[in-house]
Amino acid sequence: MQVYLAKGFLATTAIEGNTLSEQEARGVLEGTISLPPSREYLGREIENVIDAYNHAKDELEVDPALPFSVNRLKEQNRRILDGLDLEDGVVPGEVRAHSLVVGPYRAVPEEDAEYLLGRLCEWLNSDEFSQPAGPELAAPLAIVKAVIAHLYLAWIHPFGDGNGRTARLLELQILLTAGFPAPSCQLLSNHYNQTRSEYYRQLDQSSRGQTELGFLTYAVRGFVDQLREQLDRIDLQQFEDRWEQFVYQTFGGLRGESDTRKLHLVLDLSSAHREAEEPIERAALTTLTPRLAQAYATKTEKTLTRDLNAIEKLGLLRRKGSGWVPADEQILGLRPGGSGVLWQY
Repeated sequence: MQVYLAKGFLATTAIEGNTLSEQEARGVLEGTISLPPSREYLGREIENVIDAYNHAKDELEVDPALPFSVNRLKEQNRRILDGLDLEDGVVPGEVRAHSLVVGPYRAVPEEDAEYLLGRLCEWLNSDEFSQPAGPELAAPLAIVKAVIAHLYLAWIHPFGDGNGRTARLLELQILLTAGFPAPSCQLLSNHYNQTRSEYYRQLDQSSRGQTELGFLTYAVRGFVDQLREQLDRIDLQQFEDRWEQFVYQTFGGLRGESDTRKLHLVLDLSSAHREAEEPIERAALTTLTPRLAQAYATKTEKTLTRDLNAIEKLGLLRRKGSGWVPADEQILGLRPGGSGVLWQY
């Protein structure tokens, strides 16, 4: 949850130019980082998005059927822009009173912005998005609704600033309301940020052609790719956790320095192999980590040979070419639904 919230909050601000790293964004989320004065505003941008997200989430927990309204969108924009240095004439949470040009795109006339924002809310609250042909279409329809809402708010561009962040928050809220897990609701923002130039190109093309299909196709393809990556990451984390448990269970309780050294050798080699994606050469084993270097500092090559033979006999490591790899493929057989391979050995 923390990882993907941080990714999403950073992504929606990075699209607008925020340059914090993912680690710094997570520090902002967790309240564990202090940015220098020259970069404090970058942290404030993320804090504002976090605040707006939490406010929207709290509202939905009280009333999942809370209708969209101009005032709700204004409040979200106010929270997103709160305390930031803004251009003259930009008032957080207020519909703009001036014309607006963003790159090649000229937003709707200011006198029409609030009316069109109201019409968008009426449309999102209507039955058009709530009557799927069957339960299996409820989730796809929610994705369509979320992306279309994002697109139309971007077309209207009702606020003096923060329109993109407000649109992406609206998109996220629709997915939350439809029952999507919170970490997956951040993925569209990740996709837009990773393909930023294409994101802006698709927005521009959609406004020129006055059609939603191109942007919708672009967004859904990215969402599917992001979901696959997220599921693979979760699957890998579960796999690593099960492997570590299996290693401890195989040792069956540590009995002194020798067992502890061999246990650490298995775990550290497994971690190094996942990172390197290739066998770990014998010569590198005793210095893989500080704890292994310390454990083998006063040992001979014969000690390492005995350790490797003992671990191989336990079925936890195996030779591959001139190096060693964890024998963790056996964990795949314990996975529900069979042993589909996500990892190569």
